[in-house]
Amino acid sequence: MLLTVPLAGELSFYPLNETFRISFGPPALFFFLLLLQKTPAILSGILTGTMVVVLRILIDFFMQDNFHWTSTFQEHYPSFFFYFTYSFLFYLAKINRFQNRSLIIGFIGLIIEILSDSVELIFQYFVLETTITIGALNEMIIIAFGHSFIVLSFFNMMKLYEAQSRERQIRKQNEHMLMLISNLYEETIHLKKTLKNAENITKQSYDLYRDLNEREKREKQPHVLTQHFSQKALRIAGEMHEVKKDNQRIFAGLSKLISNESFKDYMNAAELFQLIIRINEKYAISLEKDIQFEYSLDENIESNYHVYTVLSLFNNLVTNAVEAIKEKGIVSLSLYELCDHVEFKVADNGPGIPQKYQNVIFKPGFTSKYDQFGTPSTGIGLSYVKEVVKELGGDILFESKLNGVVFSIKLPIHKLIQKG
Repeated sequence: MLLTVPLAGELSFYPLNETFRISFGPPALFFFLLLLQKTPAILSGILTGTMVVVLRILIDFFMQDNFHWTSTFQEHYPSFFFYFTYSFLFYLAKINRFQNRSLIIGFIGLIIEILSDSVELIFQYFVLETTITIGALNEMIIIAFGHSFIVLSFFNMMKLYEAQSRERQIRKQNEHMLMLISNLYEETIHLKKTLKNAENITKQSYDLYRDLNEREKREKQPHVLTQHFSQKALRIAGEMHEVKKDNQRIFAGLSKLISNESFKDYMNAAELFQLIIRINEKYAISLEKDIQFEYSLDENIESNYHVYTVLSLFNNLVTNAVEAIKEKGIVSLSLYELCDHVEFKVADNGPGIPQKYQNVIFKPGFTSKYDQFGTPSTGIGLSYVKEVVKELGGDILFESKLNGVVFSIKLPIHKLIQKG
């Protein structure tokens, strides 16, 4: 502000007389006062007015042959009172109350500039004995109106840019939250499976305890070893029952968190694909890979799909495709509705799946991916996808070629779409 306003003030003309200038300094000051509302307006006016006077004196010093400090100071110091009055009136108006009412801001700016011009003219009248005409005052009002219009235009452009920036930021936050919730959804699926396993182990342990007890009753002499195993089976059943109860509480909390989340649970296919692509574009960049993403949809698809189910399934496959491609490649996504089923496909032009791995890629714990230190990945991605597809009553297939692999997921459509 302290640099821009004085320099903008030098782009000027003199409509009234040879001493009263109309410049682009006032709209620049107005714009900065609107922009920097956390900075004290009066202090801004004092510093800016001082800088304007100093700059004009220095310009005269270097440009004029017969330079006199006193006369030059007298000529320029009334400008200080313009900027001081402008910022003081801006402070009194408390324009920050009208952030969303541009016309009121423009009208206040018009009044402030006219009053500030009047103060500067009064000082020039008493110090330099300048003359003022009605026609010149009318011209001054028109110029003040033009200044306010210019500032409002820039200010509204700035507000629009801020709104767009906030929208982009909110969209990124929403995408991040959707992925977090999708990951939670995955965890609830695993947890649900763990609950079933815990319940089975509890039942089997208790059955073992009961069988051992019945055997002990049938025997005429109780066997110490049988009693030991019987009590051990009962203890295992009790501990697994506690594990199951803890898991049930966690499962209930996660389910409530997901169901109470404010984000919409269903999206149309195009929005979902765009979300998955944006996420994996960032992932590809982080891996320093040049990967192009493309997708295709049936023109007649109007269904909204369950966000977390599709994200959990599709994102696993797309992430695997990104990791499989060496440096540069293409990942294609497609969706087709076939009567009462929907088919998803993820294709890449990576190296494909070696023949020796094709029978075991869906087994839990299998992985062919290792980090730079030789640590294997968890190997649960594809097994998880197959487990969820199986629970939904669908099927997952793959076709591996020399120039890539295609994964297909076929699911009953009523398991995914929003119920009318």
